[in-house]
Amino acid sequence: NLTLIKIIQEGGMNMNKISTINNSVYADYGKFASGKAVQSAADGAAELGIIQKQQTQINTYDKGAENIKAASGLANITDGALSGISDYLGRIHELSIRSMNGFMSDSDKAGIQAEIDQMLQGIEQFAGTAMYNETYLLNGASGDINVASGSGNMSVSTGNMTLKALGLDGYNIMDNFNLEDVENAMDKVNKLRSKVGAQTNALEYAYNYTTNASFNTTASQSRVEDLDYAKAISEQKKEQVLQQYAVTMQKKFMDNEANLAQRLFL
Repeated sequence: NLTLIKIIQEGGMNMNKISTINNSVYADYGKFASGKAVQSAADGAAELGIIQKQQTQINTYDKGAENIKAASGLANITDGALSGISDYLGRIHELSIRSMNGFMSDSDKAGIQAEIDQMLQGIEQFAGTAMYNETYLLNGASGDINVASGSGNMSVSTGNMTLKALGLDGYNIMDNFNLEDVENAMDKVNKLRSKVGAQTNALEYAYNYTTNASFNTTASQSRVEDLDYAKAISEQKKEQVLQQYAVTMQKKFMDNEANLAQRLFL
């Protein structure tokens, strides 16, 4: 009876070994299907921790790149509106100089002022309507706008380009006027354009850095996480050979033990 119990126990241990090999082979099929060498902590707790940290970094970089793109769009809208205001101011400056000729009659000056009024209205319209996603850019309501780039904080400047802020509210060549008022307004617009232009370049550099960092981090993650198919197939073939050998040996063992058990009961 003790011999029979031993036979049964040894048979059970061998079956457990075969089951372990089978589970390993089946796990390989899951890796082949997903293309991932590390699917759970059982495949490598340390590696899984690295992968998760890298994924967080990748997500941060990608979201930062999206924010930078949006900020670049905002800066481009601001610069476009400033360009329009600059053109209007240039025309106002030109017309103002023309009106200073001594042979200009009052009717001539009135015609010039009518055109200047149109330019002033255009400036006020640009300042009051330039906006991005409900954020006003040139009416003094927003200030500097923060940009979360994923690798630090940046900002895009807005300003106040209304006629009052430019010192041109009520500008009229029919009365005593100062040409320097127009020149000062042009200088204010040009300074903001220069600032926004520099920020646009900084955003472009930040975008290139962020996308490159995301790419390199993804590549690093891939080296840890992705399955080496050539190596995995080789390992699977080895496991399959071991499985076949184990099954053959188990069958031989069971046949021998069955014969031994049969002799014990005869």
